[in-house]
Amino acid sequence: MMRKLKIMMASLLLICAVLVLGTCAFLNRMEFGRNPQGNHYEILKKSPRFIEGEFRNPVPTPLFTDDSTVFSVIVKSIFTPKERLVPDMAVPSVKTDLFSLDPEKDLVIWLGHSSYYVQLAGKRILVDPVFSPYASPFFLFNRAFDGTNVYRAEDIPAIDYLLITHDHWDHLDYPTVMALEPKVKKVVCGLGVGSHFANWGYAASKVLEADWFTGLKNHDGFDIHILPARHFSGRGVMRNRTLWVSFVLQSEKRRIFLSGDTGYGPHLTQIGKLFDGFDLAILENGQYDKRWAFIHMMPEETAKAAVELGAKSVLPAHSGKFAISNHAWDEPFTRLAKASRGKPYRLLTPVIGESVDLDDEKQTFSHWWEPHEPLSGEVCESSGLIEGRTENRSDLE
Repeated sequence: MMRKLKIMMASLLLICAVLVLGTCAFLNRMEFGRNPQGNHYEILKKSPRFIEGEFRNPVPTPLFTDDSTVFSVIVKSIFTPKERLVPDMAVPSVKTDLFSLDPEKDLVIWLGHSSYYVQLAGKRILVDPVFSPYASPFFLFNRAFDGTNVYRAEDIPAIDYLLITHDHWDHLDYPTVMALEPKVKKVVCGLGVGSHFANWGYAASKVLEADWFTGLKNHDGFDIHILPARHFSGRGVMRNRTLWVSFVLQSEKRRIFLSGDTGYGPHLTQIGKLFDGFDLAILENGQYDKRWAFIHMMPEETAKAAVELGAKSVLPAHSGKFAISNHAWDEPFTRLAKASRGKPYRLLTPVIGESVDLDDEKQTFSHWWEPHEPLSGEVCESSGLIEGRTENRSDLE
């Protein structure tokens, strides 16, 4: 009996050891990056945002609004039926040839989720590019919707500035940034995020990480301001060792605000007043839930934030490619369109890959997420989009 008990105990210890070693090996994969260490960590400690070993929001921001935990949310997500979480057909898209664009033309192209290609003041800027089929460290989790993974690294021209708002997997994608490295002149990110890039082989001279209310000013014909967001960070077990940020791109001609992931908060009004409004605000609008309402805005809050920012036009982000929350895949667009009625801004809703001309205030876009009857026009075989289909929606003005 004792011999059997010893064998059982030894087996359990062996299983535990294998699990621990396996977990450690998994978390040490290159994709997870590396949190700041040594002298780098000492530099972060000088930031007023870095308190008791972690970055913090200026207002209390618990991860959950109730007694939920990460584990309980995952379990509930697995076992709770969800309706229309994923579209039942390919998401419409076009594939604009980025190499053929006039670099002096100011424009924005949505690449899906929170990824954007921006041309401003003769500079090419790439924001949070994720070209992998999954936005997760686990294979098969957070799979991109059919039709949304249109672009690859080889489709991207030389980039003057790669902007990273924070280090979550759906914003900082290891395979993508590694494939882009030869094309990127400068990475701009929040404090600590540069540690991931250093671990991945990016030269230190290529990476600028900075605190809120700093950035590149009077540089190459325009400014890049690093500003607050209300969120959190982390690619593994440890949270908030790197800083989450928003950006303002400012040229002599226009100002663009990039919210990154953020909950609604007083920082939005503050930023609007600081810059006296924006020609365009690219605002998060998706992956929300009442349980984590402090770290992601509801669509109605996105509309409210646009007004407080003084935005003339709004492009929604953080939706249309991945199902990270439990709402219907098209709900963010429907709710924001409704909330935007009568607001003093234009809601711009391009399909993935469609160019938004920042000099054309009359350019119109369709409610592409809505079911519709086929219209006359040329159908793009790869995505099902009817080329040139635009509708003048009065409720979006």
